[in-house]
Amino acid sequence: MKRIVAPLCLLALLSCLAFAQSASVPPTPTSKFVAVESYDPARDASKDIADAAAEAARTHRLVLVEIGGKWCIWCTYFDKFFATNDDMRQLRDKNFVMVKVNFSPENKNEAVISRYGTVPGYPHLFVLDDAGKLVHSQDTSTLEQGRGYSKEAVQTFLDKWVPKKS
Repeated sequence: MKRIVAPLCLLALLSCLAFAQSASVPPTPTSKFVAVESYDPARDASKDIADAAAEAARTHRLVLVEIGGKWCIWCTYFDKFFATNDDMRQLRDKNFVMVKVNFSPENKNEAVISRYGTVPGYPHLFVLDDAGKLVHSQDTSTLEQGRGYSKEAVQTFLDKWVPKKS
């Protein structure tokens, strides 16, 4: 019995020390922001973009706004591109805060979209700075290849707009 008690006491002491040490370190602040990764006509696109800009400022990234809808086959292809290319998704998410803005008969979000210019086709990308100001407007047809997207073209686009580190 004595053989079991000593190791258990030692284990309890080490556990208490570990707990006391971890309890004295304040928790790392985490964001409550959740990227908008689906087209939802019920969402408030203006608020979503403002929230994304705040998150971009906090994390030193840019905002990537994707205009489209569930009806858009090329939007589906773009989703599939990022779902099957982990390296491209990681590059995007490391440098951009993602916001999808719905454009459909249920909600065209015209007031929000018109802030950034015309949209010649869907999906369409807007790169915004961390204050929500337009940096670049991108027609995604130039990123297409066959019935999908060119990895090289998408990477070139993402690399071009990677935020400059100070």
